[in-house]
Parts: sequence; structure tokens; C-alpha cells
Amino acid sequence: MSRMNLLLTDLVSGVSHVPSNYIRPISDRPNLTEVEKSEGSNFIPVIDLQGLQGPDHSHVIAKIGLACQHHGFFQVKNHGVPETMIENVQRIAREFFRLPESERLKNYSDDPSKTTRLSTSFNVKTEKVSNWRDFLRLHCYPLQNYVHDWPTNPPSFREEVEEYCTSVRGLTLRLLGAISESLGLDRDYVISNDRYKSVLHRAVVNNNRERISIPTFYCPSPDAVIGPAPELVDDQDQRPAVYKKFTYQEYYDKFWDRGLATECCLDMFKV
Repeated sequence: MSRMNLLLTDLVSGVSHVPSNYIRPISDRPNLTEVEKSEGSNFIPVIDLQGLQGPDHSHVIAKIGLACQHHGFFQVKNHGVPETMIENVQRIAREFFRLPESERLKNYSDDPSKTTRLSTSFNVKTEKVSNWRDFLRLHCYPLQNYVHDWPTNPPSFREEVEEYCTSVRGLTLRLLGAISESLGLDRDYVISNDRYKSVLHRAVVNNNRERISIPTFYCPSPDAVIGPAPELVDDQDQRPAVYKKFTYQEYYDKFWDRGLATECCLDMFKV
């Protein structure tokens, strides 16, 4: 009797076709003809963060606000994360996923609450159709609380990923502060009450080469209360609150329970 592979990386070496549990219904597949183009959608906004430190500060803040309003995302340059550091963490990611199966599985878990876990798809306990990916998820802050649970193989994993996480966290704080400032707010990070777009993030796999992403998610504490900033709500001026208040833990639980549905998880908290 053959052993079931827990990870997609090990499954694909023994199959000649895509297993049925990875095949999405036609209605749930990307359809570019139905994508709503945003204003100026022929380009991705590029923000030069070097200008945040000088006389162009207000101009850069305005560009960030426009990008958030019309696109919901933007690219940054002169961000302060060294190119060699980015290359190193990409290399270490490839090295990890090319380790022998037995070594990788030391980090495997199907429990979404685990702060360090290797898994596959999204939530194998609840989803009906699996996603074509494996992932290693790490909690990174405060580092001293989590780094001891990170993989020790490749040998330089902890050191190089720790340096990268520290640098990227500094960038994230700068970006969140700039986004808040573009809304006319202080540096508390809140919902923009639909002033800014919340883009549904999806990726299409490539059948010719692997795709590696190293995203960073900046999350509040589980008991943090999230809601529209009061400065962005005015019932008399026809700007009512679009979202009710909720804790990050409530959002987190719904996010992992529902899988990658077509609608944004944040929509579940609308008034």
C-alpha cells in the first residue's frame, strides 16, 4: 500500500496528471475578461521611498495615497532592504524546499494556529479543492519568542531569515506610517473605511518553472480591536462606517476556516 504524500512537492514526482482534488470548477478559475480595470491600470505604481526623508515627503505621501485609492497595491524602490539580503533569503527558501522529504516534514503541521509550520494548499482540514502550493509559515516578531522553533536546516536558515525579517519589519512600519499619513491620520493602523482598495490576491501557477514568493504579513495582536478610523466616519456627511469593529483573532479564525473563497474575508465584517 503506497504512502500518502503530505506535501505537493513530493506528490508531483509520482503523478503524470493533475489530481482531481486540485482541479477547480470553471467558475472558480481566473478569468481575465471579467477583471475590472482600475484607473491607469496599464502600469503598476512605483513609489520611490527615498523621498520620504527629504523635501519631497508630502509628494511621496500623496503618490502612496493615489496608489492605494486607485490600485490597492504598489511597488517600492529605494526601500532599504539590501539586494544581497533578498537574494540570500530566496536562496535559503529554495534550499529548504529541496531538502529530503524526511527533513522537511520535521516542520509539517496541518494546524493553522501553529506559529511555525510547513504545510500545503491553504487549510487541508476545511477546503474542498486544494491549492497547488506548499508553504513554510513563520511567526517573526518578537524574534526571541519564535526563532527557536524555526528550521535548523539549511544550517544558515535562522541567521539569514532573522536578518531579513528584521529589515523587512522596519520597511513595513515605514509603509504603514506613510499610508496612515496619506489618510490624514496618525500612525495607528486602521481600516480606511473603503477609502482605499482591498485587493483580492491570487497567483496563477506556471507550468514551466517553479514560483517562490516570500510575503510578509504585518498582523496586530489577537486582542487588538480593528475598525474604521473615527476621522473617516461621518454619518451626517454620508460617510457611515462600512465595517463593524472586530478583534484580529475573530478575523484570523474566519480567514483560516473559510479557505481561499472568491470574496475578500474583510467583507464578512461589513455593517
